[in-house]
Amino acid sequence: MNREPVGSSTIVGIGYDEPSQTLEVEFKTGSVYQYYNVTLALFEQLMQASSKGQFLAYQIKNAYPYSRVG
Repeated sequence: MNREPVGSSTIVGIGYDEPSQTLEVEFKTGSVYQYYNVTLALFEQLMQASSKGQFLAYQIKNAYPYSRVG
């Protein structure tokens, strides 16, 4: 999945696959996580958020199934 670089203190890049509703996040630690069943609207809100790390923490983590893939 292609990830778009983002300005964040904790996140390097974010990718999204609309057909599978999979959000992929690469952290500055080097780990990569995929979050499942994430709607396009939520992904777009994440990309517009002034703090992507905070948005991810409060709106996505622990609210959607996920797995570490890297």
